[in-house]
Amino acid sequence: MKIAMIGPFPPLRGGISMFNHSLSCELNKKNAVYRISFYSLYPKVLFPGKSQYFDFKGETSKEIISTLNPLSWIKTAHYINSIKPDVIIFQYWHPFFALAFSSIARRIKRYSNSKIIVNCNNIFPHEKMQFGNSLSRNFFKYVDHFIVMADSVKKDLLSIKPNANYIELMHPVYDVFGKRASRDKAKNYLGINSKRIILFFGLIRDYKGLDLLIQASKDLKNKLKDFKIVVAGECYGSKNQYLDLAKRLDVEDCFSFNFNFIKNEDVSNYFSAADVVVLPYRSATQSGVVPIAYHFNRPVISTDVGGLKEYIVHKKSGFLCKPNPASISKAIIDFYDSNNDFNPYIEDYKKRFSWQVFADKIISEI
Repeated sequence: MKIAMIGPFPPLRGGISMFNHSLSCELNKKNAVYRISFYSLYPKVLFPGKSQYFDFKGETSKEIISTLNPLSWIKTAHYINSIKPDVIIFQYWHPFFALAFSSIARRIKRYSNSKIIVNCNNIFPHEKMQFGNSLSRNFFKYVDHFIVMADSVKKDLLSIKPNANYIELMHPVYDVFGKRASRDKAKNYLGINSKRIILFFGLIRDYKGLDLLIQASKDLKNKLKDFKIVVAGECYGSKNQYLDLAKRLDVEDCFSFNFNFIKNEDVSNYFSAADVVVLPYRSATQSGVVPIAYHFNRPVISTDVGGLKEYIVHKKSGFLCKPNPASISKAIIDFYDSNNDFNPYIEDYKKRFSWQVFADKIISEI
């Protein structure tokens, strides 16, 4: 089967880029996969980070799409129609991309019988966008099948396309960040000697609730001994709001802040050093951080928002809490008080989230 995949691919940064890469590698084992990416994803004026790219030495993609250049949309459609794929998979996460994707999909449908699938990372953006629903709805009218990875995303999809033909799957466990290192070696790499290490990982945005975790640390400081909260990820916004909050609450000594993009080869050290990964999100659909944690057999403490609660088995693969400092603090303390060995359960639990299961389900359902 010929499969064209459209969306960000490395060296573009981000979880969706790595998702696309991992899925394409799995699909390519049994199919001919064409990786189609962007030469211009976000205009610099709209991108809050330091860079949209990272060093990547793996398989390349054909970078022919610009979100702001309609001529590139025509060129992309012509290229796809020349391939004559059986299936086209779009990654979708923001209505900003709907204009480009609608143009490409319309031209594909005009000249071919290719089935169009959309993997719905999000339906609604984390920040409100005027006319976002209309843009998404226009793109979705060309789609044959949707993939949803959380019940909240399914509900969002059906709210704007009630007759959507969807496939329900779980976000696979990432396997592209290497093997788990020894904890002592990882702690030495990070320069941390604390007995207990709590990890907050990934791009930092307001909805991810790092401020809630900082507020929770004030209570933790009085109830938990010898711990360090490691914050690792590029900050989309001002890092000073978090540094100032930690200083104002007198919890600076509880934190190790690294507001830089974490390279793929360094990810293992952060998760291998940690006892637990914390997601204090205010809102969410699903998160790629949970599958990374499970890859390294690390339990997850997460707020019970959006689709996150669907990936956590309370007291077995982690703990669920409310998105407020008191509940987050209590969940962390409960985790350490439990003395549970989460490793065996996570090792078995994550088997159902393989890329092979995900890819095979797509092919069998279309």
